[in-house]
Amino acid sequence: MFVDSHCHLDRLSDQTHGGDIDATLTAARAAHVSQFLAVAVTLEDVPQLAAISRAHQDVAISAGLHPLHQCENEPSVADIKDAAEQYGAVAIGETGLDYHYRDSAPIEVQHERFKRHLIAARELELPVIIHTREAKEETLALLREYSDPRVGGVLHCFTEDLAMAREAVRLGFYISLSGIITFRNAAPLRELARQLPLDRLLIETDSPYLAPVPHRGKPNEPAWVVQVAECIAQERGISVDEVAMQTTANFYQLFRAAAPDAPEHVKDALAHSGLL
Repeated sequence: MFVDSHCHLDRLSDQTHGGDIDATLTAARAAHVSQFLAVAVTLEDVPQLAAISRAHQDVAISAGLHPLHQCENEPSVADIKDAAEQYGAVAIGETGLDYHYRDSAPIEVQHERFKRHLIAARELELPVIIHTREAKEETLALLREYSDPRVGGVLHCFTEDLAMAREAVRLGFYISLSGIITFRNAAPLRELARQLPLDRLLIETDSPYLAPVPHRGKPNEPAWVVQVAECIAQERGISVDEVAMQTTANFYQLFRAAAPDAPEHVKDALAHSGLL
């Protein structure tokens, strides 16, 4: 029983079940993935994601604009809120700061865009999905100033250091680990997976990107979130079932708007385990 807490179902590769969303989700369910959060990269993506969600009860969606996406007209706080409310988003994002590709979007543009998303999330009382790369201090500073610790959010596909992760947790955020944790050169991330409290971790694929070992080099897909859970379990010396159950509970604790649509067997299992 796993959750893929961050995937891009509207951007699947043609090599992933022929680009067929239904077949991709069927394969993931066969691997015991019971919930998916389809994350928006632009506000224009949101209607298509909403259509996918309407067709599949186990797919929730977000509304937001990626920090590196170039657009002529920056969305206002009201624009972000309207998209989230109109289409039933359970989160705002993905948003954040990315200094690795700062030429794609000027830093000042990223900062202002990030602030507007954080304000929208705070006003709607929805968790925020954070993309952060090589912008540790600035990301944390903006979270301290503009986020609501009672609602929080997640630093997705986390690749920064343990100190940043611990401070984000202190601010009310979860840390989501992706297939990168399985890469040979990702020892610091595996150490982070050992050190952070399990009740603050999420798992994701970020598909169709960042396929885990042993699928590296192929387009990623939600079924492979299982390999992320297996890696965490191995590092922590616990069962995959424990990782699956706790990260699933964490998902529904954070994305509370998705909880009513959780499959009944998921609700029953979590309730029986005292995790939700």
